[in-house]
Amino acid sequence: MQVGIDMGTVSGGAPAKLDIEELLATRLLVQGNSGSGKSHLLRRLLEQSAPWVQQVIIDPEGDFVTLADKYGHVVVDGERTEAELVGIANRIRQHRVSCVLTLEGLDLEEQMRAAAAFLNGMFDADREHWYPVLVVVDEAQMFAPSVAGDVSEDARKMSLGAMTNLMCRGRKRGLAGVIATQRLAKLAKNVAAEASNFLMGRTFLDIDMARAADLLGMDRRQAEMFRDLKRGNFVALGPALSRRPLPIVIGSVETSARSSSPKLMPLPDAPQDVEDLIFTPDPEEFTRPMTRRAPPAPRPTTDILAELSRSVPAASPAAQEQSQRPAQPELSPEAREERLNAVLSEIIDDPQAAYRTDAVLYQDFLVRLRMRRLPGPPMAMREFRRRVAISRAGVDKETAETPGWQTALELSVRVSDDLQGVFLLLARAALLAEPCPSDMRIAKAYGTHSARRARRLLGYFEEQGLVVVHSDFSGKRIVAFPDLDVQTSPGAPDAQDEEPVERQHAAE
Repeated sequence: MQVGIDMGTVSGGAPAKLDIEELLATRLLVQGNSGSGKSHLLRRLLEQSAPWVQQVIIDPEGDFVTLADKYGHVVVDGERTEAELVGIANRIRQHRVSCVLTLEGLDLEEQMRAAAAFLNGMFDADREHWYPVLVVVDEAQMFAPSVAGDVSEDARKMSLGAMTNLMCRGRKRGLAGVIATQRLAKLAKNVAAEASNFLMGRTFLDIDMARAADLLGMDRRQAEMFRDLKRGNFVALGPALSRRPLPIVIGSVETSARSSSPKLMPLPDAPQDVEDLIFTPDPEEFTRPMTRRAPPAPRPTTDILAELSRSVPAASPAAQEQSQRPAQPELSPEAREERLNAVLSEIIDDPQAAYRTDAVLYQDFLVRLRMRRLPGPPMAMREFRRRVAISRAGVDKETAETPGWQTALELSVRVSDDLQGVFLLLARAALLAEPCPSDMRIAKAYGTHSARRARRLLGYFEEQGLVVVHSDFSGKRIVAFPDLDVQTSPGAPDAQDEEPVERQHAAE
């Protein structure tokens, strides 16, 4: 049965139709910056299709719970155990009930785990319950991030795996994914690539406009049009929408979100006793229950190793005899620092060190310290990573003392620990006006053989506003640092990996 729902109007006032049956087979991707009307579009789609197909909404902000009053959606609170969510999801498919999974009030990692458990429960339902379901995921970049963030690796893999199953393997199980994101660049590519229908709204960043234009089959010069789209205006493409890029205006909705765009309103008149109102506590504040705290995260292996290196085993008779001998003189801070640098140099100068993880290098570092009987507490993992990143940048002592390098060190803390070495390598090349490092040199600094990953790292730095990547007339790459007012010389991205620069570890 073919059902075309009305999404709004196209130029000329004709209705913009969306084929629900085709959508179930081909999936939909919606992009739009905050304020572009993305949530309004999803609400229009849900309201128009509610009589025709079962719906499940993954709602991180609790905006779609208002659908329950008019269309009978069951509201499922995400603050449950994973086993409970799996069971509810299975029964949702069994009884064909539309629902809204609201994750409001949970932190990001809890939201990812709850959404993953619910989606996996729907995905693993018995074959006899594989009825068609429209699965709408708002803010999909949270549940399928393109790069690791502040959440644990286990939660990221769990959530990304569930989203990949929904978009890649869900069709045969009746699951039709509709994912909406503010940033295409933040959404995992293997998740976005499975959609065949697109609704692209207003966006401003070059990387997002370029990806939107590529998905719509448009010339990159036409990508500028996405900056000029008004709120509620989208460009549609796909077998369920239009065979050619088609501008549409989303129609009105019958329900409203609990939150709305902020409106200006006059401030109230300040009372005379305003300071008493602010600084005098309400008696009820002392009777409110304590907020629920997340369970402590498991201790990393590297922390356990560091603790073991500080512990002193029970003394044997031979050890007791040796303990009666004169103790070794304590090292001065300068001598201790010199020995630490010597051990770091040994590790980093190993040709295979570039392709080992920081955790493996740190374990080797602790073992070497114990072999040399270096007194005092060992260096923390975070400080070790920082020193390794600075050492791999290969900066000399003269450059290390310049204000530009100190600013580069301050900027590097804005990226995760595993990316600081790459960032400082690029910053060093810019400060010394050296050719831009090749893809293979950047990949080696990150600890990988993948040139494609190196290019993604440059794109990530550009998204964070730390660098600007451009090319000269011959196609060679230049990386500029706006905060440092410097840039690298042109360098060929595909050049062979050059020999590493001589390092002077004392400059750290």
